[in-house]
Amino acid sequence: MFSNSCEYGLRAIIFIAQQTTQNNKVSLSTISAEINSPEAFTAKILQKLTRNNIVKSIKGPYGGFKIEEDKLDVITLSEVVNIFDGDTIYTRCGLGLSQCNGDSPCPLHHKFIEIRDKLKYMLENSTLSGLLNDLDSDLLRLKR
Repeated sequence: MFSNSCEYGLRAIIFIAQQTTQNNKVSLSTISAEINSPEAFTAKILQKLTRNNIVKSIKGPYGGFKIEEDKLDVITLSEVVNIFDGDTIYTRCGLGLSQCNGDSPCPLHHKFIEIRDKLKYMLENSTLSGLLNDLDSDLLRLKR
């Protein structure tokens, strides 16, 4: 449903958020290993997240990536999805058909609208802090 970049972006942001709550800054190599993503690919993902003010990059020997703590309550998963995939997840056909619409629906059209609406609601109402509160840290697995 999400692009690879988006999936890895979501994993990265959840891991960084978790580390931020423990007052840790995390390095590119640590993030890459934790989300099981090549470093060069992870670097591009983190660059996008930094450019969009989701994560903060701190340079130097004591540097790394973190999220400003006051942002944990306001950053939603939909913001991250939008950075990588835009809003097409809420508008495109479930079968990927370009001609699918209300006047000429595909076989999944009406059922998929319900799913898209629920997905949009979930992504827009899931903050990083809310996710972390719901997760048991011992069960958090971000690797494939």
